[in-house]
Amino acid sequence: MHIYVNGRNIEITDAIKAYVKEKMGKVAAHYDQIQGIEVVLSVIKNPAASGKHVAEVSCKMSTGVIRCEEAAESMYASIDLLADKLARQIEKYKGKTLTPGKESIRMDAVEEDIEDDKEEVVE
Repeated sequence: MHIYVNGRNIEITDAIKAYVKEKMGKVAAHYDQIQGIEVVLSVIKNPAASGKHVAEVSCKMSTGVIRCEEAAESMYASIDLLADKLARQIEKYKGKTLTPGKESIRMDAVEEDIEDDKEEVVE
């Protein structure tokens, strides 16, 4: 799995790159279907804007893409918020998909309810 770090209106230092890779690496360890993570860090140069440091991530998996964005007053804070948000979304995604052969947990629950209803009607 690769973690790509790009910047817009900001020079990506080795410290920021290492911090992003550390945070995203922890998130990626939770789910083995992640193929690549692309992080884009940017700075809004408008003095009237709040949350000038923006971090975006696209997490490519075998079955889809999870994308999220966070903004804060410092780059490190936005990276922390982004890592937390991505971890929540990946946990939510993991809960929906079980195995490659099955569609999702929700579909299994619906099928069980239908079978229970059929048994009640027959009796």
